[in-house]
Amino acid sequence: MRLDKFLKVSRLIKRRTLAKEVSESERVLVNGKIAKPSKDLKIGDIITIEFGMKMVSIKVISLDISIKKADASNMYELIEEKMK
Repeated sequence: MRLDKFLKVSRLIKRRTLAKEVSESERVLVNGKIAKPSKDLKIGDIITIEFGMKMVSIKVISLDISIKKADASNMYELIEEKMK
């Protein structure tokens, strides 16, 4: 699954276009490397996202194409959340 689609489906970022913009502005790392929106994710990848003054690191657990809002957080495991 593409990075921008994962961020949208998992509801880490509300819209896919916004997920694409965040990735293009080099604020998303996958396994420690800057990732483009088209990056193909695998289960076990570590994603780090910079939200303004907050950094969030998650581990990909599932790559479901569509999922209910209530179950979206089951797609990833929160590793770290810190303020800059």
